[in-house]
Amino acid sequence: MPAPDVGVYVISVAAQLTGLHPQTLRTYERMGLILPDRTGGGGRRYSHRDIEMLRVIADLTASGIGIEGVRRILDLENRLAALSARNEELVVELEATREALRQALAARRTPEQASRLPVLRRPDPGQSVVVWRRNR
Repeated sequence: MPAPDVGVYVISVAAQLTGLHPQTLRTYERMGLILPDRTGGGGRRYSHRDIEMLRVIADLTASGIGIEGVRRILDLENRLAALSARNEELVVELEATREALRQALAARRTPEQASRLPVLRRPDPGQSVVVWRRNR
């Protein structure tokens, strides 16, 4: 079984698998909603991930969402995934920083003094940590 990103399906098979007309697939490609691989001769090759994306697009348009709405939804989902991944990275980085601070303070202070620092307290489940960074 090839990797999910490897283009293996020709346009006729992709159309059959998604229930869309081949011309619709070409239109979605022109609009930038889908970017299939190309063979040396220029033929389109759709991956399993492309097929899944085409099914999502078909479901959204079938539910009455216009193509620009679909584009916006897909963009927002991509941005959400990127932000979620970045948030996970920041949580790991924050925990590493807290641990490094704990170790540095343990070498210099008594435990009573160190526990009063807000960065070392565990946040309540209802609280959030917001990290601001200026773009220059």
